Amino acid sequence: MAGPITAERQQKKSGPPRPQRVRRLTPRSRALIAGGVLAALVTAGALWVLYGSQWLRLERVTVSGTRVLTAQEVLDAARAPVGDPLVSVDTDALESRLRSELPRIDSVEAVRSWPHDISLEVTERKPALVIEKGGKFVEVDGEGVRFATVEHAPEGVPRLELTPDRRGAAASLRRFGTDRLLREAVRVTGDLPEAVARDTREVKVRSYDSISLELSGARTVVWGSGEKGRTKATTLSALMKAAPKARHFDVSVPTAPASSGS
Repeated sequence: MAGPITAERQQKKSGPPRPQRVRRLTPRSRALIAGGVLAALVTAGALWVLYGSQWLRLERVTVSGTRVLTAQEVLDAARAPVGDPLVSVDTDALESRLRSELPRIDSVEAVRSWPHDISLEVTERKPALVIEKGGKFVEVDGEGVRFATVEHAPEGVPRLELTPDRRGAAASLRRFGTDRLLREAVRVTGDLPEAVARDTREVKVRSYDSISLELSGARTVVWGSGEKGRTKATTLSALMKAAPKARHFDVSVPTAPASSGS
């Protein structure tokens, strides 16, 4: 009967142990590893330059495009973090803060200018109408936004007289509201022929369908509603040319205009 197989007998049977093969990196693998290490170093260096060094920090903020606002007013409202890394400045927050704190600003773009600057490119709202209130004047832009109150009425901007008539006041205000009537008045000024717009001194709104204009030279225009504004503008230009000495014009129904007075 065969005895147990010892390790020595097993080794003799199977032969000497085979040496383990050492896997060596191929040139391609070594290149990939070296490239990865280099990329990590470059990334770390770039991050340090952008965020940790003193080389790319915000040092100067400039303002352009202002007409009524001063550059200092814009800078004070922006509160740009001078001294912070330029890359970390939240330009969206700057723009939002400026629009919120300075309603006269219609739009603003904060632009980084490497290595140290940010420029604030401002577009201000332009008044289409002014409303007299308490001895001061509220400026209203072309979208019907009340954006500023000033001591003196800006030159060449018509005044708005919002005085709903007794018969139509309740119904008109209930249906449309003051803001809607204001937007209709602005809509009319936007449709006026250029020559008429220059001569317009006052826009009177009595109801949605009753808007009229007071022009220089004691002339008046019955406009009606703000609808069909372009057609009414064309009709009014033709009517004024046909009756240059007239003082009263009615284009509320543009297909049947009328003029009178001399």
